[in-house]
Amino acid sequence: MNVLTDRPRAKRRRITSVEVLCVVLLVAILGQSWLQDVLNVPALRTGSTIFVAVCVQALPFLVLGVLISGAIAAFVPARVLRRALPRNTAAAVGVAGLAGVALPGCECASVPVARRLMGQGVAPAAALTFLLAAPAVNPVVLVATAVAFPGRPEMVLARFLGSLATAVVMGLLWARWGKLGWIVERALQRLPDEGRGRWATFAEIARTDLVEAGGFLVLGALISAALNVLVPPSWFAVLGGQLVLGVVVMAVLAVVLALCSEADAFVAASLTALPLLPKLVFLVVGPAIDVKLFALQAGTFGRSFALRFAPVTFVVAVACALVVGTLLIGGAR
Repeated sequence: MNVLTDRPRAKRRRITSVEVLCVVLLVAILGQSWLQDVLNVPALRTGSTIFVAVCVQALPFLVLGVLISGAIAAFVPARVLRRALPRNTAAAVGVAGLAGVALPGCECASVPVARRLMGQGVAPAAALTFLLAAPAVNPVVLVATAVAFPGRPEMVLARFLGSLATAVVMGLLWARWGKLGWIVERALQRLPDEGRGRWATFAEIARTDLVEAGGFLVLGALISAALNVLVPPSWFAVLGGQLVLGVVVMAVLAVVLALCSEADAFVAASLTALPLLPKLVFLVVGPAIDVKLFALQAGTFGRSFALRFAPVTFVVAVACALVVGTLLIGGAR
């Protein structure tokens, strides 16, 4: 018997992410002056400002969303949620769209809440309708829109109707053609709570949702910052007299800029060279789908879901904004 070979092998110590972070911070502190000289580039300063702004705007509402999702899972029985919604799919979608008025948050808050609703047995069509409606039809967003467009109550009404129509149409489309196989299994499962108190379940679910959604929020903010730097501001000057081009550009910018729904109205109002219709498209498309929301959806519901849901949402949002805008505001400036 070989004594040496029979000895238990010593386990290799693994380097944790906390230790890596500490080393990175130490290097940054020691090389602060050198890093300032290297990173003192206008484009990097602009990009970092946008990145921080997107994260700071969205993080409070993301925290609100995961707290609500944890509360739903821990304290609200599944049977209560199922009874609150009509059995008819179309009626449930309509009720879910109007229920979005009750959550004063942005799209970052609605994603974990929609996931938890699915886990509690709510039909995915109704949960997805709520996901799209909550960031756009709540009182905070509507008041912000009214402040950004003083004397233009039709803009507030048009945004409400366009966003609500987008959410309801997408809910009905999912009810007709959507498949549960497109959504990852973990998003549909309710976390087991045997042996744990309600508060422990609440804390565990909120922590899990925050870690998962927070990582994709950072990814979306990085993409948004990079694209903001690459879009020259002078391009807006040529869009004033070209309505169709203005609509297309504003729809695309709503996706890539990834602004919080509580702040996007002020950005749209600042573009004085554009008519109201492209601005309305910007306000309806942004809360429905942007790079940040796509990243959150992919991380929460899976890439297979996001790759199907996001393009259709974009088309439906643009169409609803154009229909409502043509009826209410026309070609006004």
